[in-house]
Amino acid sequence: MADRLAGKVAIVTGAGSSGPGIGNGKAASILFAREGASVLLVDRELERAEETLGLIEAEGGTASAMGADVTSAADCEAMVRAAVERYGRLDILHNNVGISTRADVTEVTEEQWDHIMTVNVKSIVLASKYAIPEMKKGGGGSIITLSSIAGLRANSSTPYTTSKAAVVGLTQSMAGDHGRDGIRVNCIAPGLVYTPMVAPRMDDDLRQIRREAGVLGTEGTAWDIGWAAGFLSSDEARWITGVVLPVDAGLLVTTPVTYNRLGQQQHGGPAVR
Repeated sequence: MADRLAGKVAIVTGAGSSGPGIGNGKAASILFAREGASVLLVDRELERAEETLGLIEAEGGTASAMGADVTSAADCEAMVRAAVERYGRLDILHNNVGISTRADVTEVTEEQWDHIMTVNVKSIVLASKYAIPEMKKGGGGSIITLSSIAGLRANSSTPYTTSKAAVVGLTQSMAGDHGRDGIRVNCIAPGLVYTPMVAPRMDDDLRQIRREAGVLGTEGTAWDIGWAAGFLSSDEARWITGVVLPVDAGLLVTTPVTYNRLGQQQHGGPAVR
């Protein structure tokens, strides 16, 4: 449906991509603009946001770029102020920034732990802290957070899993706190999506394993995450708040032993139902 965000103003953090291609923040930014929103594209690396801006402007959309570090309270306040000054209001905040490192609790350093929690959780707190008062002035709004299926199941990175589980709790808490302000807060939990952030770590075999992990047996892209964000930000989702939406090709509804090819091989026949 075209123009589902017409007249709305959105901030997307992490609006650029870390490498060639389309990442989650870039996809959401482009889709928001296609649906009629005016979008403030925020990235710590301004040139990344400007690249996204060029794509939006080439399609006739309305957007502008801003360099900001969303782990800084001052930058988050400035980001929200810029959106209001440029476009007159604020309706949507899409929190898209996140990092990871592979470590268990015995391996992770204190510095790594603090950095991941700051980027993945504190950034959402700070961005929301300054966005919510402006949304209240306009009668409400929509906040989207990005968790991960790693926040719902064990993952190879304890600090990443912990931070993404914290995002779920933060989402639900903010939804409860600000529902009567007309502000909906929802969380997307991406699955094994192929994006510029993970591409450098992939070879063909690993990419195929990830592709076949979900019951749909297809590869997820940043557009899949962007489409979910567009829906949750729109008035079509007016009665949805506090939810965690896995976008994961059905990965979370199965276990390897009971369902997929690995399970069939282990049992020597059809998977146990």
